[in-house]
Amino acid sequence: MLRFFRLSSLMALLWLMGGCASNDDPTAGWTVEKLHAEAKDEMAAGAYEKAIGLYDKLEGRAAGTVLSQQAQLEKAFAQYKNNEPILAVATLDRFIRLNPVNPALDYALYLKGTINFNDDLGLLSKWFKQDLAERDQMAARESFEAYKELVTRFPNSNYTPDATLRMRHIVNLLAKSEIKVARHYFKKGAYVAAINRAQTTLNDYQNIAAVEDALIILIDSYEALGLTKLKDDTIRVLEGSYPQSQYFTDKAPPPPTPSKRWYQFW
Repeated sequence: MLRFFRLSSLMALLWLMGGCASNDDPTAGWTVEKLHAEAKDEMAAGAYEKAIGLYDKLEGRAAGTVLSQQAQLEKAFAQYKNNEPILAVATLDRFIRLNPVNPALDYALYLKGTINFNDDLGLLSKWFKQDLAERDQMAARESFEAYKELVTRFPNSNYTPDATLRMRHIVNLLAKSEIKVARHYFKKGAYVAAINRAQTTLNDYQNIAAVEDALIILIDSYEALGLTKLKDDTIRVLEGSYPQSQYFTDKAPPPPTPSKRWYQFW
């Protein structure tokens, strides 16, 4: 009997707590339209945390509708603005997986790429001016893949031109990263490792400035290892592709200093 009384009391307490929680929710009686409007107002005011909470409620209450899908996209942007890139990308991944034919899919891919594109070291990167080529490249590669999917699937999207430019920028930075590593190995005397990195740059990237740098690293590394034939072959490739390369200009003797004319006093 006592056990039954305790169980009944506990159930009553839980019911009261649930009722109080429901009464404490100011959005309990709101329509989905009002929820959406309030979430957008919080976004406009910069109250991203509040906006995220409202979008969560909207997504649940409008489940199965276009408005719920819109809430997912807007919540992802709010999470991004709230410095929560991992959560934002997770929200976008779920949207892309669940809504493969949504008209806003191109925007979702663009936003995912942009979040990873801007995924730097936060305040530290601003203080220390560390560029993408000096960091872990995972975010850059994920950004490239999102942009690539956008450009491939939606060539006529309004977001495609900017995504294309960003892809080129990412490629240049990734190649620059390989060159930095190759130079590091060269300075340490690890010439074989430097060669491998430079070869990776040549294999993975074409028609960018880093290719010239990779060839120069190969030439210097072959020279350090006494591999004269490989060095000479690479010089010919460099000369054919980059006849004005700094490799040749740096090694050229300086022009002679003109002698003063008989009429010059200065």
